[in-house]
Amino acid sequence: MKALLLVSELEDYTIAFAGGVARHLDVVLGVPRRRYAHLASWFDPAIDLHLLDWPRHRSLANPWFLHQLTRLIRNEKPNVIHLLSNSTLWLNFAAPFWRPIPLITTVHDVDVHPGDSDTRTLPGWAPELMARQSGHLVVHGEELKRMALDRYSKSPDCVHVLSHPAIQRYAELARQQNLARGQADGTLRVLLFGRIFAYKGLEHLIRAEAMLKDALPNLRITVAGRGDNPWLFQPLMGDAGRYDIRNRFIEDAEVAQLFLDADIVVLPYTEASQSGVLNLAAAFGKPVIVTDVGELRATVQPNGLGIVVSPADAEDLAKAIRTLAENSELRNNLGANALAWARGPNSPEQVGAQAAAVYREVVRSC
Repeated sequence: MKALLLVSELEDYTIAFAGGVARHLDVVLGVPRRRYAHLASWFDPAIDLHLLDWPRHRSLANPWFLHQLTRLIRNEKPNVIHLLSNSTLWLNFAAPFWRPIPLITTVHDVDVHPGDSDTRTLPGWAPELMARQSGHLVVHGEELKRMALDRYSKSPDCVHVLSHPAIQRYAELARQQNLARGQADGTLRVLLFGRIFAYKGLEHLIRAEAMLKDALPNLRITVAGRGDNPWLFQPLMGDAGRYDIRNRFIEDAEVAQLFLDADIVVLPYTEASQSGVLNLAAAFGKPVIVTDVGELRATVQPNGLGIVVSPADAEDLAKAIRTLAENSELRNNLGANALAWARGPNSPEQVGAQAAAVYREVVRSC
C-alpha cells in the first residue's frame, strides 16, 4: 500500500508522523521547500520526500502549483491521500480532481484557539470546507471526535482517533551534539514553551509564581517562544528577576537545551485540543503540569505523565508547582513514565502502525 501525505506547515509533527507511518507502508510526502529543505535530513530515508515549490496563500502561482500537484498524485497512484492539516486554503480547489482516491484530513483543532493570530490569517471557510469534503477525518482524542462529529456531520466510522506522536528529534539532536543538562545549582526550572498566545495561560503562571515568591525562593520561570509580549504582565510578577523571557523564534539546539535544563514543563492553557509541547516534553522525560482542557487530562492522567489542574486557577497551579518542587522522587517517577510513553505506546512507530491500519480500513470501505 502507498500513502501520499501532504502538509504545508507543522514540521515537527510531520517528521514524527510520516516517519512512523513509513515503518509500515510506502510513504510519499509533499511539503514546501521553503519550510522543509533544512529539515530534510530528519526524515526517515524510507520516505519518498518531495520538496515542492509550494506558494503562500496569497500567491498568484497557486493554480499552477495545484496543477503540478495533481500531476504528481496521478503519477504516484497512491491508495490513499492524507492531508496532515486542514489549514491549506488552495487544496480545497484541487481535492475534487483527486477522486476516486480516498481523502483523509487531520483536524488538529476543531475550534480556533483564542488569540491565535497565526490560524486566524486563514479564512474560516477554508479549513471547514476541507474537513467537509474529505471522506474521512483524523483527530487526536475521543472528545475531539465527538466535537468533529457534531461540527462536520460525519459518520462515526469516518472519524478516526490517532494520538499526536512523541516529538523525538530534539532529544536526538541533544544526543548528536552531546548537549547536557546544566550543572545543578539548587534552582528549580519551570518551562513554558511554544507560541505565546492568550490561550496559553501565561497570566495564570505569573500569578502562581507570585504566590510562590516566599515558599520557593529558588524558582526560575522560563518563557520561550514567539507571540505576545510576556513583559506586559510584569506588574503581576512576584519577582521579575527570576524570569527568563525569550520572546522570539527558538532555534533547534536552544530548544533541546531548554528541555534538558527544565525540571517541570507547564501547560497552563485556558483552552486547547492537544499539545505538541506535551509530546516534546515526554521525549525528554520531563514531568508536566497541564490544565483540564481538551485532551490533556485524557493523555496525562492515565499515562502518569504529570499533574492536572483546573484551567485559569493560579492557586491550583501554584500548589502543583510546589508539590513537584518539594518532591524530587515524584518528579523522577513522572519523568520516567513520560519517557516510557514516548518510546513505547506513543512512539512514532506505534502511532504509525495505527495510522496504517486506518488507511487499510479506509481503502477497504471504498
